Amino acid sequence: MTDDNSKTDAEWREQLNDEQYHVLRKHGTERAFSHPFNNYKDEGTYVCAGCGTDLFKSDAKFDSGTGWPSFFQPKSPEAVSEHSDRSLFMKRTEVRCASCDGHLGHVFPDGPAPTRQRYCMNGAAMKFRPKA
Repeated sequence: MTDDNSKTDAEWREQLNDEQYHVLRKHGTERAFSHPFNNYKDEGTYVCAGCGTDLFKSDAKFDSGTGWPSFFQPKSPEAVSEHSDRSLFMKRTEVRCASCDGHLGHVFPDGPAPTRQRYCMNGAAMKFRPKA
């Protein structure tokens, strides 16, 4: 990990592909059911596509039926940060990478046990590191 909060917009545009940039830096959302991570079953860790920070372990992933990769908890509480989001005439909780402040998705209180949380993430915001 590096201090990615100091990168310029031009540096982010150079590092990320168009979809990653749209999601991570412009708080965009990919189309539901469009990213392969939605149905991905391999064991490993989902990391931030912007800075490589470990975000979610595959054993916390579940099929929410929403069309986006969903997890019941982050790898560690320090991996993500949560922010109030009142866009689109709704009150939601936005989830960002705690290291580079990249937009990942939103968290909702309708997930499975043990946390009852549904971290509904954009696949484009993440990369996957297989279990060694």
